[in-house]
Amino acid sequence: MRLQYTDRFRRSHESAPDAVRRAFAKQARHLQQDLRHPSLRAKKYDETRDIWQARVDRSWRFYFVMRGDVCLLLDLISHPK
Repeated sequence: MRLQYTDRFRRSHESAPDAVRRAFAKQARHLQQDLRHPSLRAKKYDETRDIWQARVDRSWRFYFVMRGDVCLLLDLISHPK
């Protein structure tokens, strides 16, 4: 699976703390290999728009859509508690 990044995702990623960026890099590798990797905890976030949510760590999530063999990363945000 190939990863593509929206401009919004790139901006969010650049402004995230270093630890979050490193954790995301690890999770992105898991995503490329297996959407069902346990640490991702990937799930459908918005069924109508086909948006998925996955975990970076306890406090951060990333959002994406699947288009064939391409995963389009939409955003990286701090998860509200």
